Amino acid sequence: MEKNLGNVETKYFELGELVVESGKKLESVKIAYETYGQLNEKRNNAILIEHAFSGDAHAAGWHDCAKKPGWWDNMIGPGKAFDTDRYFVICSNVLGGCSGTTGPSSLNLVTGRNYGSDFPSITISDIVSAQERLIDFLGIDRLLAVAGGSMGGMQALQWAIDYPNKIRAVIPIAATMKHSPQQIAFNYVQRQSIIADPNWNGGNYYCNDKKPNQGLANARMLGHITYMSDQSMQRKFARQTKGNFFQVENYLRYNGDKFTGRFDANSYLYLTEAMDNFDVSKRFVKADATTAKFLVISFQSDWLYPSSQSAEIARELKSKDYDVEHIEIESTYGHDAFLLEAKEQAKIIQDFLVKVSCDKLTLTPCEKSPSLLK
Repeated sequence: MEKNLGNVETKYFELGELVVESGKKLESVKIAYETYGQLNEKRNNAILIEHAFSGDAHAAGWHDCAKKPGWWDNMIGPGKAFDTDRYFVICSNVLGGCSGTTGPSSLNLVTGRNYGSDFPSITISDIVSAQERLIDFLGIDRLLAVAGGSMGGMQALQWAIDYPNKIRAVIPIAATMKHSPQQIAFNYVQRQSIIADPNWNGGNYYCNDKKPNQGLANARMLGHITYMSDQSMQRKFARQTKGNFFQVENYLRYNGDKFTGRFDANSYLYLTEAMDNFDVSKRFVKADATTAKFLVISFQSDWLYPSSQSAEIARELKSKDYDVEHIEIESTYGHDAFLLEAKEQAKIIQDFLVKVSCDKLTLTPCEKSPSLLK
């Protein structure tokens, strides 16, 4: 029986100034993060978990008075895929987010007002750059692995491009090297839903009584459709009705309204644009003996980030002589499968992490103990 992490605490790191790729400077950046497990004496058992677009630093465990645990609690903890009896697991809220890390809703110390649309455009590389500062602050020279699903997988790939000597393994799940026109189109329509809301006010709505909640809810409803599959929607809703609405309509409306209570509309705009502009295809250099190993995971029913895009990642890496394995998991959950198919992912990830920990090429000695090899 799996154990749980119990109560966990969100911490904050003040990294100071940060110059983003556009050349603009953020005067004071704060990062919200959580850690699970213990960093070993050699400081070589750290794993960075990257959250998806609407996620946050609270990946596992419980906060006081919370109704549910962190968003990947089924994957992080003692005996789970990312086993906290073996590994020191870190998760931080992304730059541009709205859950404790500096983003458009944060106070601009120069103007004394919320950034709003004055927040500079950011890239996935900017997000990773801020994370690298956090990892350095934690005293970790090289991560055992970087892993994440969806936008989290993009960040993991960006780590391999920007900081190849600071990671031993990369686990992109349900991700891509670049957005297709269809993926860009979905994000564009979602952004237009927010911008068209009369309460958006050019992004300067923080001091107003009314927020662009309808536009944000509409964006979330559209996004939510792409996260599911036809099979999962048929199984969950069929054509059932409640009152004057189909059950699927009630579900979307509920989730759209709930989302407005925890997410910022401007963060939605900035992060989806960062995802659309992300492109690391043809950016991998030839592998050498110290290069990171890759485990690429995809799901059969995911039509938002289809397996063909994960296969493209694997082909590009293999063409540069990287050690890469692509595994497609059968699932009917669609894109949401990376959050739900914990059992199917756990054994694959556990075996891969043990292999990376024991590989002589990583210069990490294999600890032949029951705590590492079961």
